[in-house]
Amino acid sequence: MFEQIDPRDLKEIDAEFLERAKVSWFTRMLLGLSLGWGMSRLAKELGGPGIEASKKAHALFGKVERIDVVPARSAGMRGFQIVLDHLLTLYFSQDGDHFVYDGFEMGFFEGGDVTIFDGRDGR
Repeated sequence: MFEQIDPRDLKEIDAEFLERAKVSWFTRMLLGLSLGWGMSRLAKELGGPGIEASKKAHALFGKVERIDVVPARSAGMRGFQIVLDHLLTLYFSQDGDHFVYDGFEMGFFEGGDVTIFDGRDGR
């Protein structure tokens, strides 16, 4: 059916990409007329696990008004927390060269520190 495209190869959606992915003429036309409708149809046409995950992420984060990122408070554990609207805390811990989801907690949280991303790597 459609050629499976490795997301790491995707730099931008251009004519070459649409040709390689064998995107239908109708989807190409929609991309030219309405980017929103075209991208929605392109996502359905290409399918893949990332599409379903992006829908779930949008459902979770779409109405969130405030996101705080907080470093892990546990000594000896490297990780961080994402706090949504002061009420839902998602925990992530380091597992080798990446982070994994480590659970959640409900309850009021005061707030994070936006400088968490400053200073570690010189950016």
